Amino acid sequence: MNKQEQIILGFRDLLNKLVWLNKPKMEDSLKGYKPSEVHCIEYIGKNVDSNVTKLAESFYMTRGAISKLTKKLIEKGLIESYQKPENKKEIYFRLTEQGKKINKIHEELHREFQERDKAVFEQLTEEQFDSILSFVEKYSRHLDTEIQKLGVDIKPNKLE
Repeated sequence: MNKQEQIILGFRDLLNKLVWLNKPKMEDSLKGYKPSEVHCIEYIGKNVDSNVTKLAESFYMTRGAISKLTKKLIEKGLIESYQKPENKKEIYFRLTEQGKKINKIHEELHREFQERDKAVFEQLTEEQFDSILSFVEKYSRHLDTEIQKLGVDIKPNKLE
């Protein structure tokens, strides 16, 4: 196995382990909510004036799929839609009080997982962090280019 294959398999293995480790706690704490719903709530909570287009770009989903998802979230009372007085065409979303509660639980779980894994990150040097971040950004840009070649209109996300 060459190094490229080792990295790809390593990433897949890490992702699978993270999902496996985090899933029971997430399902227990956020019972009744699908991961896509929780991540949509998270995005809306972090981004003012979220709309279908921004959500679709962020999640690499169609606007139709996002419309269905946001409709479910509205029905569950987790988000609400609104319009700006100066732009009656565009519909935006914000969290309701219940949506804010779900978002807070999700944020607390992420903090708990980060605390659990902190020991590994504390061992990295600044140079190692910079190398890892550089690689992830390059690979992400490459994948964005490959997605665009398929004719999918996306705007690449910036790592924050």
